[in-house]
Formats: sequence, structure tokens, C-alpha cells
Amino acid sequence: MADDGSKQSEKVWPISKFYFTVDLGGGMKNASFQEVSGLDIESQIIEYRHGDSPTFSTIKMPGIVKSSNVTLKKGVLIKDNQFYDWYSTIKMNTVKRVTVTIKLLDEGGNPTMTWTLQNAWPTKVTGTDLKSDGNEVAIETVEIAHEGLVIANK
Repeated sequence: MADDGSKQSEKVWPISKFYFTVDLGGGMKNASFQEVSGLDIESQIIEYRHGDSPTFSTIKMPGIVKSSNVTLKKGVLIKDNQFYDWYSTIKMNTVKRVTVTIKLLDEGGNPTMTWTLQNAWPTKVTGTDLKSDGNEVAIETVEIAHEGLVIANK
């Protein structure tokens, strides 16, 4: 007999990835984004072999933590130039740094997982491509560098 799923707990289902919010912080207005990518961290590997080791291999130790840049994509809106305005604050090694918070929401709109980018700033703003025979929505992209990613799963 087939299992109808009635005995399964509500907590074992995976969360959908299409319901999320992005808070740009720093007094910037929040926007609805189409896509967020680059939410990863990794530790660089330090390889070491001490001179009197009887094995002919290295010891691997964790090194500096490295984070990818986060890419945000959204539709182009009339009179909305905040990505470029934020990017244009870069002056001689200074830039407006903010805390960016990305929240994955459940069906009730409650955050279930949160990614916090510390000291974030834009490294690249890409405008939309233009095609005379296209009928797609205009999409702009901002690439954000940051100095730390904190992940909280609630």
C-alpha cells in the first residue's frame, strides 16, 4: 500500500527558494529581487609537512576564510538608480559599507534562514542588455563584496 504522507511531520519538508527578502541596510530602500547568488564561504587550505614526518604527505590545516561576492538581480524601475548611487560613493579607497540581510521565508512570511553580509559594498553594477526584438523585462545586476557571511537557520 502506498504511503499518503499523512504520518509525516510538517518539519521534514524542504523549503522553497522563491520566497525571500533582501534588506540593503544603511538607509537604502529595499527592492524586490529576482535572484540572489554567491552565498558561500570556504576556508583556504594550508598544507604543511614537518621535516621529521615518517609519512610522505602533508598535513592540511584550515587557513583564511574566503567569501564569494554576492550577486543581486532585479528589474529596472523608473526613477530607481540606487545601485549606481551606492556604487558612486566609492572615492579613494572609501565607500559606504552596509549590512545586507537576506532572509529565506516560509509560506507564512516568517524567516527560516538568514544570511547577513557584514561591511558590504558594491563592486560592480551591470545595466540591462538592450535588444530591439526582445520582449523580456529589463534586469540590472549589482555585485557586492563583503567582509563576512553569517548564516542563521531558525
